[in-house]
Amino acid sequence: MSRCALFANTKPRHILIVPGIGNSGPEHWQSLWQSEDQSALRVQQRDWDHPVCTQWCAALDDSIARAGHDVIIAAHSLGCLTVAHWAMTTSKAISGALLVAPPDPDGPSFPVEVSGFAPVPSLKLKFPTILVASADDPYGSLEFAKHCADSWGSRFVNVGPAGHINASSGLGRWEQGRRLLQDLLAG
Repeated sequence: MSRCALFANTKPRHILIVPGIGNSGPEHWQSLWQSEDQSALRVQQRDWDHPVCTQWCAALDDSIARAGHDVIIAAHSLGCLTVAHWAMTTSKAISGALLVAPPDPDGPSFPVEVSGFAPVPSLKLKFPTILVASADDPYGSLEFAKHCADSWGSRFVNVGPAGHINASSGLGRWEQGRRLLQDLLAG
């Protein structure tokens, strides 16, 4: 079994895909990355359309326990807030997280069917993180993303105008994101 290019020249790790509301469809970079790496796992939520923070955090915790050691997370949108909330209550350790396009729960476009994700945790995370934001994300401003990055101790990356950094953004396999994940893996 060949190793995915995501992990070339790094020690073995398990990538855990943490999608946002609605799950990530087949053209989303998370799904494309997962299809290229047989060892990648996806967090499965009980309800993708009516997220409840405590339930999503429990599913993340279970997925990390099943994945074993050396887990690195690739989270998108509400998945980023899930990781931040989970990190405040867990004793489990992960190797790092790529946090892409965190939505602002107090923003005008935040889905009303989402429950329990506000307030956003403001403590430093216990693992290395890179937070990626877009200049024209309809779900969270650059200021919000920068505040999260500062609070969480994340390296902050502004990718310019890329919408919500999802399939609608036309990113395909999103090579820039793959390079950022490689940076995180390299430490």
